[in-house]
Amino acid sequence: MNIHDLAKHLNISIGTVSRALNGRADVSEETRKRVLEAAKRLGYSPNQSGRSLRRGSTGMVGFMVIANRSRAVRGEAFFMTVFDGVQSVLAKENLDLVIYYCGDGQSPETYVQRIVERGLVDGLIVSQTTRVDHRIDYLIQQNLPFIAFGRSQSGGDHSWIDLDFEGVAEQSIDLLTRLGHRRIAVATPAGDVNYGFVYTEACRAALKRRGLELDDDLVIREAISEAGGYRVGERLLAMKQRPTGVVAVENSLAIGLYSKLKDAGVAPGRDISVVGFDETPTFGLFLQPPLTRFRLELVDLGRWLGTHMVELIEAKRAGKTIPFAQKVWPLELVVGASTMPVSPAADGAPEVVSAEAGAKRRVSRTARTSSLLAGSTARD
Repeated sequence: MNIHDLAKHLNISIGTVSRALNGRADVSEETRKRVLEAAKRLGYSPNQSGRSLRRGSTGMVGFMVIANRSRAVRGEAFFMTVFDGVQSVLAKENLDLVIYYCGDGQSPETYVQRIVERGLVDGLIVSQTTRVDHRIDYLIQQNLPFIAFGRSQSGGDHSWIDLDFEGVAEQSIDLLTRLGHRRIAVATPAGDVNYGFVYTEACRAALKRRGLELDDDLVIREAISEAGGYRVGERLLAMKQRPTGVVAVENSLAIGLYSKLKDAGVAPGRDISVVGFDETPTFGLFLQPPLTRFRLELVDLGRWLGTHMVELIEAKRAGKTIPFAQKVWPLELVVGASTMPVSPAADGAPEVVSAEAGAKRRVSRTARTSSLLAGSTARD
């Protein structure tokens, strides 16, 4: 049923029905009550597109995600948790969250332009930022409230939130060097996604502060997937001088690395220490030995996004200017058994020991690790 049908049913004008539904003062209380009761009884709902056009707003906030088929499960777990936090805030303001999924082969820049030119949203969150991200340049020009989920070298002042990759790198390198590791590799995404570069340079700086260098051959860029992590393992094991530790900015890389190491008879933790990234309910929690990783409150991060987006939208409606918010989101180190003091056999082929001797050695090295790290971190 549309507004014409409702007006015909009540035998009154379309204009009167419209004014009654919108609470206008020039409609009698009796007529307003009659219209509202009939609308409810007959299942009438207003055309949202038309109302949005008249009011100059849509009541929608967009969240753009770029497809990556190789990490679909991981992406769903990560972003769905963030979405939950965003929507919990928007719902209180009578706003809805709409997910815009930019598929493989689509241009992210063109996709954003289409969203804006069609007037589909009151505000937009763009994720998976690249080093030079033309979406940000475009959105600044359009004066649309937006937040970048990730930093970029593009654009002027704008609001963004990003994970604390520098803090993660510092804690990871600090952990490994305190355990005696000096030759440490970095596994990071291939391509121009910005956080890979931020993380790599932060690891380089953390090593330099400790008098160590990150050789270029120890920076291994692969696709964000378990297959990419498997290739990381192949490249590490092919080195004449293997690293004794590796830090991975994506857990999918860590999982694939685990698989290759085990296929080669190299034990994570015992023969090479591995540090992963964020802890999620469905990704990497059941690796053996347990992966050293970082705890991340994604729902709270989503709430921050939602709260600041509401502030930006309300400020624009009121014709006001508010300061841009730029937030680095912290993570908490959780030490698992994948990080151990340097093994005597770590620089060569895996040492063959009996099951009993191996168990005793793991107990001894775990005790040493606990002693080194006592009171400084969370533990499994």
